[in-house]
Amino acid sequence: MTVIPDRFQDAPITRDRDQFLRELLRELSGVLEDMVGLEEAEGFIAKVGNRVGLMMDTEYRQIANVDRLDKDAVADAMVDLKRRIKGGFSVESLEEDRIVLTNTHCPFGKFVAGRKSLCMMTSNVFGRIAANNLEYARVELAETIAEGGSRCRVIVHLTEGDAGREYFS
Repeated sequence: MTVIPDRFQDAPITRDRDQFLRELLRELSGVLEDMVGLEEAEGFIAKVGNRVGLMMDTEYRQIANVDRLDKDAVADAMVDLKRRIKGGFSVESLEEDRIVLTNTHCPFGKFVAGRKSLCMMTSNVFGRIAANNLEYARVELAETIAEGGSRCRVIVHLTEGDAGREYFS
């Protein structure tokens, strides 16, 4: 049996599983955007975000031991889930008709640059959690790092209107 030495073991390569997965998602979203266009790519990623949002919502409800989270708990869950995946979200304001969040660090890191379709993960996860618990949500991505902004500003409207993507319970 021939033993092949690991000649790259000590090489200064920074890629680990986390970076690999971010690169994978960046390239996948880029291929989708190039092949079917931004709007369709957002639709595909929105489907994935919806499924992930359902799983996360179920988990937060089980942990809270409630059938539905109230508005404060929904905001806390949104910030918590992004913190767990290395995002920098915080609540800017919590009002009767909306939850406004800001983000200083995207969970996708530098790999989100130019990949607006990846923002559908945030929109759908937030929209699904809010709508499942509060009956309705309309998520407006007012500012995004993906589009070159220094931060994200996400407005989760709890009443109907024009701006954003709608979610229903």
